[in-house]
Amino acid sequence: MFLNKIEIYDTTLRDGGQSEGISFSVNDKMKIIHLLDELGVDYIEAGWPGANPKDIEVFEQAKSLKLKNAKITAFGCTRKANGKAEVDAVLNQLIDSGTEIITIFGKAWDFHVEHALCTTLEENLNMIYDSVVYLKSKNKRVFFDAEHFYDGFKKNRDYALKAIESAYKAGAERIILCDTNGGCLPVEMKEITEEAEKFLPDAIIGIHAHNDSDTAVANSIIAVQAGARQVQGTFNGYGERCGNANLCSIIPALQLKLGFEIIGENVKGLVSVSRQISEIANKKANDHAPYVGRSSFTHKAGVHASGVAKNSSTYEHINPETVGNIRQIVISDQSGLASLKDKISGINLERELTNDDMRKILERIKELEWQGFTFEDADASFELMVRDVMGVKPRYFELKGFRVVSDTRGIDPLNTEASVKVKIGNEIIHTVSEGEGPGHALDSALRLALKPSYPKIERFKLSDFKVRILDGTDGSSSKTRVHVETSDGYEKWDTVGVSRNILEAAYLAIVDSLDYGLFMLNEVPQNILTMNKS
Repeated sequence: MFLNKIEIYDTTLRDGGQSEGISFSVNDKMKIIHLLDELGVDYIEAGWPGANPKDIEVFEQAKSLKLKNAKITAFGCTRKANGKAEVDAVLNQLIDSGTEIITIFGKAWDFHVEHALCTTLEENLNMIYDSVVYLKSKNKRVFFDAEHFYDGFKKNRDYALKAIESAYKAGAERIILCDTNGGCLPVEMKEITEEAEKFLPDAIIGIHAHNDSDTAVANSIIAVQAGARQVQGTFNGYGERCGNANLCSIIPALQLKLGFEIIGENVKGLVSVSRQISEIANKKANDHAPYVGRSSFTHKAGVHASGVAKNSSTYEHINPETVGNIRQIVISDQSGLASLKDKISGINLERELTNDDMRKILERIKELEWQGFTFEDADASFELMVRDVMGVKPRYFELKGFRVVSDTRGIDPLNTEASVKVKIGNEIIHTVSEGEGPGHALDSALRLALKPSYPKIERFKLSDFKVRILDGTDGSSSKTRVHVETSDGYEKWDTVGVSRNILEAAYLAIVDSLDYGLFMLNEVPQNILTMNKS
């Protein structure tokens, strides 16, 4: 039975976007918003309005979103020192963002007030108070992030408390205590959070922890036990420096182990959302991450495997299926069969699969994943692979060869030209097309060849294209994975290709995207042998 509700405030799109090597596009942010909403988080911080053109467009698109669970929030800061809230550019951009909820941060550490803001302690309190009052006057709900609260408390307890008191008296609905430098340890976190709770007993307190001491998850959980009712964090722990508190660990710990109400049955989707976000961020998923990592519930031969076979509780702290993960016994050919059956159940193969069929599919998955394929965010490629193993994959064309050439043509920008030769039925078709890059040129040439036979292909558009080097140790000969998202204007599907040749990887992903789209539209293959019988 759940004890009470803890709010989850996700800041992957802002704090997470500050992680080294991550640069979310507008499309990336919109996809993540939908994933988080479906999962059931309470608040999604979409960015800082006005900070850059991407965030401006995100908030514009967000105005028309129909979300089921989450509310979009805008992030910014208090008014400038010695200024007026009514004419402050940042505050007015926050208002113009159109969100119901606005989160602003202000200084809670006297050291920062005097050396970063270069203003007086009293003026900083006025900045906090005036900003909250002004936003409230515009019918906005306001959350206040007390930046550097824990460091401030340790250095000047009275002033840190005055900072959060100013925000609370001005009407802030949530007072979030921030361990901005990530240096707080759990024993300090508990004591300081309890002090803040006693000081503002009627306020709803939140926690925002960074991971510089590798304690962000523990600090967040302890803060909740000390009275916090909102947890801010990011998926996969993304964030600048050492990252933010990892919601992938916090959510199951609070819900499954401490009995708090978080996201209910949606916790089963945690692994899927975590891995999809890592793909969108173009970051390799951490295989050893607690709860959501691929190795989190993997056991090798020996005492562990023997114990788990008898009773999973011997070496597993939770049932992996609770969060959408799977148990794997590395040496067993039964590894993952139950989970695989569940995944395949949504594919209409027109006959029930036998255990022998499942083993063949599992062996193909293992072989392809060893090569570098991943189907976590490529359901279309997964279905085509299953159909290929079962001998019912449609063959719309046969590749006879392709070629891609790039040159500068003097002073002009780099030009790319692709030619493809395919066989459809008994006809050999050879087409040539130019593009903005190798992937675009190859896609264009292939569509040009297929369009006369399959005119519906004109509906398809590559809406996303990502490239990842799988193993940097081999330099330019490293394996490359290409992930492609395709849309026909109504549906979207994801495909993947892997090769040491980046062009072949792109070709494999693009071909899967076209094959799946044609199959989804019930196109009839024009080849004499329409199905693979191998």
